[in-house]
Amino acid sequence: MSKQYEAVIGLEIHLQLKTGTKVFCQCSADYDNSLANSHTCPVCLGHPGALPKLNEKVLEFAIIGGLALNCEINPYSRFDRKNYFYPDTPKSYQITQFEHTYASNGWLEYKMPNGNLKKVTIREIHIEEDAGKMVHSDALGESFINFNRTSIPLIEIVTQPDIKTSQEAYEFLNALKSILKYSGISDVNMENGSLRCDSNVSVMEIGSSVFGTRTETKNLNSFKAVSRAIDYEIERQIGVIENGGKIVQETRTWDEAEGITKSMRSKEEANDYRYFPEPDLPPVVVSKEYIESLRSKLPEFFEEKKARFMLEYQIPEYDAGILSEDVELANYFETAVKVSENAKLTSSWILTELLKVLKDSRIEIESFHINSENFGKLVKLIHTGIISGKIAKEIFETMVGGKDIDPEKIVESKGLKQISDVSALETIVEKVLSANAQSVADFKAGKDRAIKALMGQVMKETKGQANPQLVNELVLAKLNQ
Repeated sequence: MSKQYEAVIGLEIHLQLKTGTKVFCQCSADYDNSLANSHTCPVCLGHPGALPKLNEKVLEFAIIGGLALNCEINPYSRFDRKNYFYPDTPKSYQITQFEHTYASNGWLEYKMPNGNLKKVTIREIHIEEDAGKMVHSDALGESFINFNRTSIPLIEIVTQPDIKTSQEAYEFLNALKSILKYSGISDVNMENGSLRCDSNVSVMEIGSSVFGTRTETKNLNSFKAVSRAIDYEIERQIGVIENGGKIVQETRTWDEAEGITKSMRSKEEANDYRYFPEPDLPPVVVSKEYIESLRSKLPEFFEEKKARFMLEYQIPEYDAGILSEDVELANYFETAVKVSENAKLTSSWILTELLKVLKDSRIEIESFHINSENFGKLVKLIHTGIISGKIAKEIFETMVGGKDIDPEKIVESKGLKQISDVSALETIVEKVLSANAQSVADFKAGKDRAIKALMGQVMKETKGQANPQLVNELVLAKLNQ
């Protein structure tokens, strides 16, 4: 009988804090949209004699992140030097927290697709600085370094090895991203590198209490990549063991094109980094009052917002879940509802029309050029009967594709107001009934489908601008005379 194995998975998540300036100096933290090496100074470049000073905003954001993840905030923490010699680390060491981190013993509970709850323990969170960014040129055969990212503030979130499958890891990261974005401390954008994840994976025989040798996989640029890399590493390790080999503790990289992990280097231990207390920074001491003042700033998170949306706006659980999963989308919805005065119709339009545009355009709601007020105006035009749903879709397409994004102006300029004048519609209905004697006869013979054909003719005659409900009432009234 072949042996059965189970995976043991832990994650390390690096999160850039959107404090505007770096962690130990006043340089701008905008590194992607600026000239290379333009946001640097003697402190973040590690010049001799330049002394770091902790950015208070970094500490505030870090503590908010820890509280959002149910961590204990330690009243005493300390910075350490982690020594390593990489080209993108100008000081040849990183300032981080090793022995005394600012947050520990947290947890995150989230729902799996089957409805089961999963709880993952957060072992610790520590503050540290980011490295520079390597830029490789295949054409020139050279590499360059942009130090703008050097000393960008990070928190590193380290989980216990509570995760058993790639699916659990994937759902954990989505739940984590939602909470951290709600907290307002980061834009959690993996594409821009503000959220990065490394996975630690080992396998052991089912029933064993001894963990196997773990590997760490880096360069995972999406949650799907994390999931795929975990699955590959589990199968690779089982294959090595089954063939009589031994797993080597090492750092591996994920090759997206080939869909495999590859060995990078042997995995360093703590003593390889020669940690020692950072001599240029004092310990961090925070009071209970300060911690509680930051706790009071915590926002309404996903589950609370979802429950409120269901109660306050009377929308289904599924709709409320999608609308509240992302804080920016939730805010967009609520602002639009204030304008439209119809929550159910606004929800429906966001879920069916707006999200389709975002998906097709591969953008987030923050990048959508139609603001929530104009979107709410469009929904209100439908709700108040000024335009039909069909006309609204045409207007929305105009708004999506053009610069004129005020729906009221579009309706006015193109003469798209819905026709609700009874006498005008009666004339058109009579004309249609006279021209479609067969459909009238079919209806009188009990064929209810005939009314749809007659309504279609009325809508065609009015170029889709007739009030559908009123047309239906008038057609039925005339047919039943």
